[in-house]
Amino acid sequence: MALNGTWKIDRNENYEKFMEAMGVNIMKRKLGAHDNLKITIQQDGNKFTVTESSNFRNIDIEFTLGVNFEYSLADGTELSGCWNMEGNKLVGTFTRKDNGKVLKACREIIGDELVQTYVYEGVEAKRIFKRG
Repeated sequence: MALNGTWKIDRNENYEKFMEAMGVNIMKRKLGAHDNLKITIQQDGNKFTVTESSNFRNIDIEFTLGVNFEYSLADGTELSGCWNMEGNKLVGTFTRKDNGKVLKACREIIGDELVQTYVYEGVEAKRIFKRG
């Protein structure tokens, strides 16, 4: 699949505002905006393995499309939800364990970039990655 490979963060759009809506404190927002995130995605049928490595943590996430799993964000926020394919987009719907609010995420290839879009409480942000 086109998502397979290693992707390095290139730029963010509205990411600090998104983190603020998520309740991330200002110090973590400043650091998070410059986390040097690198994502490696491997798909095998309906199973995905995603490795995230940044200045703050390295984590391996394994999930199967349509199957709920638990996930913690870099700031410690705990989520439960799942990813599904919608056409060529990987679309995730996750519920925060602390307040029950929903975080939507989407990963798609646009041109030669991987674009991750997040929506939380009406605030949309994008993180754009290049193959690395």
